Amino acid sequence: MRAERPRSLLRRLLAGFMLVMLAIWLAALAHLAWQVRGEQQRQAAIVNKAWARQIMLSVRHAAHDPDEMARIGAGIEKLRQDMYREAGFDSPARVVVRHHGRLLYDSAPGAAPPAGWVRWVERDAAADIVVERLERPNTDWLFTPSAASYLLAPLAYSLPFLLLPAWLIVRVGLRPLRSAAEAVARRDAADLAPFAASPYRELTPLLQSINGLMARLAERLAREKEFLVDAAHELKTPLSVVQLNAHLLEHAPDEERRAHAASGLREGVARATHAIHQLLAFERARGNADGAELAPLDLAALVRQRIALAAPLAMQRGVDVAFEAARPCTLALHRESVAALLDNVIGNALKYSPVPGAVTVRLDGGLLTVTDQGPGIAPELRGKVFERFYRAPGQEQPGSGLGLSIAERAAARNGARITLEDGPGGRGLTVAVSFASTPPR
Repeated sequence: MRAERPRSLLRRLLAGFMLVMLAIWLAALAHLAWQVRGEQQRQAAIVNKAWARQIMLSVRHAAHDPDEMARIGAGIEKLRQDMYREAGFDSPARVVVRHHGRLLYDSAPGAAPPAGWVRWVERDAAADIVVERLERPNTDWLFTPSAASYLLAPLAYSLPFLLLPAWLIVRVGLRPLRSAAEAVARRDAADLAPFAASPYRELTPLLQSINGLMARLAERLAREKEFLVDAAHELKTPLSVVQLNAHLLEHAPDEERRAHAASGLREGVARATHAIHQLLAFERARGNADGAELAPLDLAALVRQRIALAAPLAMQRGVDVAFEAARPCTLALHRESVAALLDNVIGNALKYSPVPGAVTVRLDGGLLTVTDQGPGIAPELRGKVFERFYRAPGQEQPGSGLGLSIAERAAARNGARITLEDGPGGRGLTVAVSFASTPPR
């Protein structure tokens, strides 16, 4: 299948020039036709008046003889027709002569007055004579070949002389666009620096769009590079543990050491799996929406669902989870990122709560709070715990240090703000998430 040839912007512009010229010519032609029609009607009125008066002067002397008046009217009309015929003109007309209201002569008896004809009536009140004359304006010449060639000649002669300068002007005018395209083609794939601003106002939106795309690509590549560095950093330790325990498992001299190595191997694999899941969740939370728009979502129902999914961990650790919501809360949210936020906040509360302990989740309008009874976080460290891989000193629970980073970015993606506060009575930690419908606390 042959590839379709690209369209020419130059031809498009020249075609536009031609259409404009054709429209101007058609408008001029219509104006000319209107002027000619008006002039012909004026000339027909003058001719009608002259011939009607000529007939009136001639029949007035024979007012005593109606038959003579009719012969005079017919003779004058025949004379006019012969004169125009010898000159090569066709000038249709109609003459009507009446005396005392009686029709004496009609050059076209029985015919209805044609539409568009010019009419003139000459009256002699003393003799009670009325001469009426009608003539059709001669506009047929506009539609003859000679008239068409006369009217088309200026357009045919001027079109090439106008299009050639237009072609040169358009080619020169498009030169900055070609220069910009060549600059883009010469740019190395690794060079994502913005292009210099164009001095031409018409090119500025295009270059701004290209620079915006370059900035987004640079940001995406930086994130991917950062993700690879993070993955290598976070997986290095568990993979080393896996490698070491696999070696011990292979060369263990007794069953006890093999069991210990197998346990360490499972722990290393679990830690690596958890790290991978957290890294992927972190990348999704800080990434753009990728075409997914915010949609109405019942936050209360989603919180109940995520608590249910966390129930095995709560039962394993012996922690009670209570959820309090006065009513359904429908907000415009991105479901996947909000689910990641809830999983990390609720999961952290369960993981750091004492055994036995309790976690309380409350939803009041757009304010979500998760309160545990754990050791809490010192006020001076509450800003640092949102950094990637940071873990507060003295933590005994295993983790990757990504949970609160994921929660913070997921909240930002949904127009929310997350803050850390002391629990009731200064015990434990309260994580507060204020969505757009509720001002931050």
